[in-house]
Amino acid sequence: QVQLVESGGGLVQAGGSLRLSCATSGRTFLTYSMGWFRQAPEKEREFVVGISKSGDSTAYADSVKGRFTISRDNGKNTVYLQMNSLKSEDTAVYYCAAGLPLRVGVLRRPNEYLYWGQGTQVTVSS
Repeated sequence: QVQLVESGGGLVQAGGSLRLSCATSGRTFLTYSMGWFRQAPEKEREFVVGISKSGDSTAYADSVKGRFTISRDNGKNTVYLQMNSLKSEDTAVYYCAAGLPLRVGVLRRPNEYLYWGQGTQVTVSS
């Protein structure tokens, strides 16, 4: 069992920045590709960004390319999401997720992820 705990959400003005963190329990962090998803009210959960186990591959949703950056610190069992130039449409609950251990590369679909955090609210005011 892996526990994921997100932090760093909050209220920010449009154009501002936030940095989300996702701390994971256990000593098997390297086993998992990691990802961030988000869900806005009355919308389906959507893929934001993913990173491979080693961190050498990433993939971004078109809506966040050039603004968001994912990284992972395998020594700290933590994955980060740096969000710059935030827009009102980025408002959502952001979820960190750990992928199915046997999957490789960057994972994009929710059903490829095994463990999920509780989510952290990001609100961007215009």
